[in-house]
Amino acid sequence: MSEAGLVDLWRRLGVLVEGHVLLTSGRHSTAFFLFARLMQWPTHLEGVARQLVAPLRGQGVEAVMGPAMGGVILAYEGARALGVRALYTEKEPDGRMALRRGFDLRAGTRVLVVEDAVTTGGSLRRCLDAARAQGAEVVAVAALLDRRVGAVEFGAPFYALVRRALPVYDPACCPLCRRGVPLTLPKAAR
Repeated sequence: MSEAGLVDLWRRLGVLVEGHVLLTSGRHSTAFFLFARLMQWPTHLEGVARQLVAPLRGQGVEAVMGPAMGGVILAYEGARALGVRALYTEKEPDGRMALRRGFDLRAGTRVLVVEDAVTTGGSLRRCLDAARAQGAEVVAVAALLDRRVGAVEFGAPFYALVRRALPVYDPACCPLCRRGVPLTLPKAAR
């Protein structure tokens, strides 16, 4: 599916939230991609995950790993498409990410690390640190959406299905706040 086709699908499924939105980082933007809404549709997610991992087919990937929460189901579907293990990291009290629940990687395991959306790359970096701490070889990093602002390096090839450089504002300097546009909290309970 083309980039435009993916964005259209995400808009129809309510994944794309537009307006004045609060990002997970605490910053503000004009749009947010709430991928949990994609995850509730296994048939759609299966196709998107297959497309995400397709470039790594035949590259010797032995595991697909993602950070909780956004990367858990995506890692599972990507691993299923490649016929390999699925793992995820969880946040530790000190902010690091770690493999728990008996998950482990032997030294040299070839890992693909996936995430739903990348803005600052913080969750992905902590997930990569957890993989590398066990001696894994990170083959690539992949995301459904790359909305990075500025250069973010992962020490492995990075690719995304959709790239959207959306504006990100510090709340103190947000032009939407200054205009009095109501703030939407996409992840808030309803």
